[in-house]
Amino acid sequence: MNIKLIVVSKTDVPYIQTGIDEYVSRLKHYCDFELVTIPALKGLGKATPEEVKEREGELILKQLAKVDCTVLLDEHGREYTSVTFSEYLQRQMNAGIRTLAFVIGGAYGFSPAVYSAAQHKISLSQMTFNHQMVRLFFLEQLYRAHTILRHEKYHNA
Repeated sequence: MNIKLIVVSKTDVPYIQTGIDEYVSRLKHYCDFELVTIPALKGLGKATPEEVKEREGELILKQLAKVDCTVLLDEHGREYTSVTFSEYLQRQMNAGIRTLAFVIGGAYGFSPAVYSAAQHKISLSQMTFNHQMVRLFFLEQLYRAHTILRHEKYHNA
């Protein structure tokens, strides 16, 4: 199964980018993994949050194939423990999904069109995190899920 993580705008905090790079490298040992960064929108100084979400949504949807299983990282999504998330991941693999596409939106969240395209929503926590930090947290959990599925000691180390 291919796994794709789609994010809006580049990560501009060096220590977060270093962590992201580390987990992307680790993940490539477990699956075909792709990190897709949608460029930050320009010229939207007076745009409303709804307009920003619509424009970002159009760019997100261009990165998704109709056959992808799309999962939004969203504050209203289902929460998992690390173990139950690994079980979720295993169920998706068993279902024969070719590409599992996780999406982290921008500062304002997702447009209605992106919500309509998604099959699942996952929340990392009831707390609110900076969308750049969520990238690192999610990648670590994705890596952890793979180590759990392979019974490797990372999870309990």
